[in-house]
Amino acid sequence: MEKTLLSFGHGYSAAALAKILEPQGWRIIGTSRSEEKLPRLMQAGVKPRVWPGADMTPALNAATHLLISTAPTEAGDPVLAELRDEITKRAKQFEWVGYLSTTGVYGDHNGGWVDEDTPLTPATKRGIARVKAEAEWAAIPDLPLHIFRLAGIYGPGRGPFSKVRAGTARRIIKKGQVFSRIHVDDIAQVLAASIAKPNPGAAYNLCDDDPAPPQEVIGYAAELLGLPLPEAVDFETAEMTPMAQSFYAESKKVRNDKIKDELGVVLKYPDYRSGLKALLALEESA
Repeated sequence: MEKTLLSFGHGYSAAALAKILEPQGWRIIGTSRSEEKLPRLMQAGVKPRVWPGADMTPALNAATHLLISTAPTEAGDPVLAELRDEITKRAKQFEWVGYLSTTGVYGDHNGGWVDEDTPLTPATKRGIARVKAEAEWAAIPDLPLHIFRLAGIYGPGRGPFSKVRAGTARRIIKKGQVFSRIHVDDIAQVLAASIAKPNPGAAYNLCDDDPAPPQEVIGYAAELLGLPLPEAVDFETAEMTPMAQSFYAESKKVRNDKIKDELGVVLKYPDYRSGLKALLALEESA
């Protein structure tokens, strides 16, 4: 049977995975809420569907693998809200199901370490919604579910360089604040490794080896560009969007031993320095 990945909310991370799978002969079906994005998906070799809206029965019938990238709302997971019965009755059909979650499910640990066995104690509405969504997917009998808890994502088109160049970057200083992060290419290779070695029921943290204060990352980006160090701004007085503020509500270091020990993953970018260097080299070669 042809390997077919049905990717709900086919976005940044899913596109990186598709680049690995397509050369191996996979068929990729990706959904988007916007018709405007369909040409871009088609150019990438993805068979696009506008969803919600399209009849997903043919795609579900063809799928051997599912990837869920859609964000939950307070009402729950949008895929299950519409397609729970369809997915449940096909649970044994799928060889692998991946759900992209967030390390926000662990909540705040005052800069301490967490791993996959740490209790889920989210501190934000987004984190609470993710915990509920994880549980919703896990409750489907016989579904070969794999949960991937992603740290802060960066990669091509999602780095600090544009803001540093424009002079709009700031180094937000909050004592003890530390984040984990992950390059999108490493997300893709972890997902591909899991597909090759399924372990239904498993949860994995996806992050690099070097949790770091956010101001260090901005400072290093400026150093690479040969530009002045961006302004340091105290968190308490910084003007920030509610989304940005929510990231600073939690401080923790995330362990990634499981993706290495169980899946044999060797990170391409084990820290933000190697990742940012590679991003800048890619930009300069474009």
